[in-house]
Amino acid sequence: MPPVVKGFRATQARAGGRMVIGVDVGGTCTDCVMFRPGEGVHIGKALSTPSNFEQGVLDAVSAAAKTAGTTLSKLLAETDLFLHGSTVVDNVILAREGARIGLITTAGFEDTLLITRGAYGRWAGLTEDRIKHPVDTDRPPPLVAADCIRGVRERVDWKGHIVEPLDFAQVRQAVRDLVERGKIETIAVSLLWSFRNKTHEHAVRDIVQDLYPGLHVSLSCEVAPVPGEYERTSTTVINAYAGEMAQAYLDNLSAKLSGDGFRGSLLVMQGYGGLVDAVDAARRPVTMLECGPVAGVVGSQQLGSRLGHTNIIAADMGGTTFKVGIVQDGQLDYAREPIVDRYHYSVPKIEIASIGAGGGSIVHIDPLDGAPKIGPKSAGSRPGPICYGLGGSEPTLTDVAGLLGYMDPGTFLGGSVPLDFEKAAAIFESRIARPLGLETEKAAVGIYKIAAAQMADLIREVTIERGLDPRDFALYAFGGSGGLFASKFAKDLGVCTLVIPATASVNCAFGLVSADFAQDYSVALSVAMPAPPESINPVMAQLRGDAARKLFQSGFRAEEMRFDWSFDLRYRRQVHQLTTPYTGSDPPDSESIARLSDDFEALYERRYGKGSAYRHAGIEITTVRLRAIGRLVRPASDPEPLGSKDPSFALSGRRRIYADTADAMIEAPIYDYGRLRPGMIVTGPTVIHTPITTIVVQGEQSARMDGYRNLVVEGW
Repeated sequence: MPPVVKGFRATQARAGGRMVIGVDVGGTCTDCVMFRPGEGVHIGKALSTPSNFEQGVLDAVSAAAKTAGTTLSKLLAETDLFLHGSTVVDNVILAREGARIGLITTAGFEDTLLITRGAYGRWAGLTEDRIKHPVDTDRPPPLVAADCIRGVRERVDWKGHIVEPLDFAQVRQAVRDLVERGKIETIAVSLLWSFRNKTHEHAVRDIVQDLYPGLHVSLSCEVAPVPGEYERTSTTVINAYAGEMAQAYLDNLSAKLSGDGFRGSLLVMQGYGGLVDAVDAARRPVTMLECGPVAGVVGSQQLGSRLGHTNIIAADMGGTTFKVGIVQDGQLDYAREPIVDRYHYSVPKIEIASIGAGGGSIVHIDPLDGAPKIGPKSAGSRPGPICYGLGGSEPTLTDVAGLLGYMDPGTFLGGSVPLDFEKAAAIFESRIARPLGLETEKAAVGIYKIAAAQMADLIREVTIERGLDPRDFALYAFGGSGGLFASKFAKDLGVCTLVIPATASVNCAFGLVSADFAQDYSVALSVAMPAPPESINPVMAQLRGDAARKLFQSGFRAEEMRFDWSFDLRYRRQVHQLTTPYTGSDPPDSESIARLSDDFEALYERRYGKGSAYRHAGIEITTVRLRAIGRLVRPASDPEPLGSKDPSFALSGRRRIYADTADAMIEAPIYDYGRLRPGMIVTGPTVIHTPITTIVVQGEQSARMDGYRNLVVEGW
């Protein structure tokens, strides 16, 4: 079936008065942020619908439309840009629900994917506990069956010269065999040194399309044109494995939106932090991995630029996981070695660390040692936590928060889902408290502390273990469950400031409307530093020309374009490289290239520790990278004036809650976020309720509402 999604035109982003909508699909909830250019945002939230994620998208947009006093169909009819982040590709990999694929590679290298990266492949992506027992580890099962891998005669050398021509007859036989005997549904092609010379891979694609028109083909020279035969092959296989599902999802979503009146363009978030046309996203779905959490980090970076924070710990606690990203000196931190469920892939991606500790994470007793454990299994949105009343029968962190008095049964999701904490308490008492020999409330307090400690440990892992001091960072806590725990682990970490954004519960969707249209380009090189400018300039000129043409074709004007350069560099004889931003002249001169070496070594020591750089080993460029950016419209960002500090107008009642400083349940004031005004200061211990999230302020802390309606928490 031909794709339904339409091509993007930047002129739509400039249309006056037309709506922009951003929707992020999470494991438990689907979030929506929408705005008219020059105006503020409206937000909406709904439970995700795993069997049909498109319905959850429409539900979230409907919720946002209601806050704006309109209907779904009217809203979509006046919307030009629909920006989307989804877990669809992650889910395909994690659930092993992708297509049956065949792999065509260079003869003699059929086992590259199966070998992985030697012994390292046995424990890559495993937790520390499992790595401690390497004998019990094994490589992950390959996404392509061993009997669906075919080698063909051909050879290109490291300079891109054809040493042995492609055997066309053998390729035809391999393709027929894979389709007719192997029953494959898509093909991945990864030939040696194809990133230097694409001729043979393009020829294979032509043969496949001639024999079986419409069969999905992924080429490594297009998906991951970088050195590293295993990582490049793995990336191409992941792309092929998820390609059919991603295409179907985006087509179905586009069709449903069109059916409700949408006539604009659909843009999809990428793991590197930019938006692309849905047509391009469907061709390269591997770049959609973890795009939702990445959007949250992008949203934090954007908010930080308003608030004057250049060092940010972005902590996202949703329904399934707790995720952390870092913004340092205003720049996003990119993963050196991206992995999805133990499979390596080589595309640029913002670094995200995560653990299975979300609001829906199931609390259980380990039968081996009798200790309480949290996650990684999650109740998701359906059946969800026990208190949802949707059939959940296992206690979760959301149920624990309710037992501590933090949740209001009448305000969850705007009152659309009434909560039942009596049932949650009964099951928690029998499953957790009684086996631990504790009263229900004391057991709930213990679980709360364990969860907060695990979150603090993850943050220490991505800061202290990398030579960063959390005290030099502001902590931005968001996600539907982030406000419940943030004040506790922020205090333990000693961060300088805790910020709960006004869009906290939908911050990943806010990140979507904070992002720009951006496409990545790269060319593999092998140039020793200091490189002569004439060895780099032609490559950069070609990339810039291609990127500018693509942006121009998409309707962007010259003043709306930006070109960000970076280089992959490494010390000679090392395997791994670091992507180093380039801030010199374009085209580069000798001085700019010399500064690039300095920047690489500074980045190297920041990543691996002071004194680890060693220029005498020699530095070499392996890849030139370009990110071509087309700027999109943003929500209005003018702050409101600050008023009285007195929050009594927002006081909605009192309730027993757990207070960290007293280490006991106490009577405390409860506040309505909707009635707080900029300048008001709330002192803890207390709870602040919004229609779509809950914020806990512990004792000795204060929460001040700033001009953007964020809550800035301090006092440790």
